[in-house]
Amino acid sequence: MRHFVCLKSDKFWNKSRPVAIRLIFNNFLKKNKNQAVYINWECAFSSALTRSGAPFVATPKQYHFISGLPRSGSTLLSALLRQNPRIHADMTTPVSRLMSSMRDQMCEPRENARLISDAQRRRLLLSIMDSFYSSDDYPQEIIFDTSRQWCAMMPLLNEFYPQSKIIACVRDVGWIVDSIERIAGRSTVTTSGIFNFKAEGTVYDRVDSLAKGSGMVGYAYNAVKEAFFGSEPGQLMLLRYETLTSDPQKTMHAVYDFIGEPFFEHDFENAGFDAVSFDQALGTPGLHHVRKKVEAIPRQTVLPPDAFHRFDNDAFWNDPKFNPNNVPII
Repeated sequence: MRHFVCLKSDKFWNKSRPVAIRLIFNNFLKKNKNQAVYINWECAFSSALTRSGAPFVATPKQYHFISGLPRSGSTLLSALLRQNPRIHADMTTPVSRLMSSMRDQMCEPRENARLISDAQRRRLLLSIMDSFYSSDDYPQEIIFDTSRQWCAMMPLLNEFYPQSKIIACVRDVGWIVDSIERIAGRSTVTTSGIFNFKAEGTVYDRVDSLAKGSGMVGYAYNAVKEAFFGSEPGQLMLLRYETLTSDPQKTMHAVYDFIGEPFFEHDFENAGFDAVSFDQALGTPGLHHVRKKVEAIPRQTVLPPDAFHRFDNDAFWNDPKFNPNNVPII
C-alpha cells in the first residue's frame, strides 16, 4: 500500500483547505503519470491532519465489495464484519447504482457526452465512492460496500480499485427462492416490493418472476456467472451460505486471508442485525433480519417439489470442473 507523507500548514485550516490539498496532489499525479494512485481525500486528510504542526502520514481507505445472490448471507457477513472496529460493512447501498447512472449520463446519446473526456469520467465515477464514504461519516479504514450489481461491474472495479476484493455470497438457488417465498408469505395483508407490490398470482408466478433474467434471483445469478467465468476473476471469492452458517469460524478466517488483513475474533453468538424501516418500506418485514446466533437450521421447503427442484443443477460452484480460473470457493 502506498503512503503519502505531507507537511501540515495552517493555511489548510481555512475553507479552501480541501482545494489546496487537491492542488498539491494533482501536481504529484502529473509527475507520476505511470502510477495508479486512487485515494480517499476525506480519509487521507480530514482524519489525518492534526493541529500539532508535525509531519503526518495519510493512508487511503481500502475498499472491498460484497456481492452475489440474494438470501445468501451477505447481510450476515456484513453484520459479522462490522464487529471489527477497523471495518465498516452494511446492507445494500446505492453506490453501484449511482455509478451506473452517472456513467449513463456521461455517455452517448446524451447531448453533452462529447464534452466529457474519459479522464473526467474516471474522476467523476471515483468521486462517488469517496464522497459516499467520507471519513466524516465513516471513520473506519476498511470499507465493504454491498450490492448484487458489483459482480456485473468487475472490469470497472479491476481498473478503479485493483487492490480490492469481491466476495460473492452464493447458496443453492432452490433454497434462495424458498427463503423469499417464506418471507413474502408472512405479510398476509400487504404486498411486497419484491413482486412489484402486486398481490395476484400463484407460487409458480412468483418463482418465474424471481428466476427470469431481470428478476431478483436471475439477475444476481447471471452476474455471479459473469464474474466467475469472466476475464477479471482474480479479485473474486465465492462464499457459500452453507459454510458461513455451519462453520463461521472457518469462513471468517478465509475472508481475512483473502483480503490480507489480520484475523479478528468475532462473536458468533451476537451477530444480530435488523433494518426494520427499510424492510417495511419494501413491504417485506424481516428481509434483512439476522438472528443473534450464527447457526444452520434445517427445515422443510414451502415450495412445491417441481418448483424447488427446477434449480437443482444451477449450483455450478459445487463442481470443480466448472472452475477453470481457480476462483477460491469457501
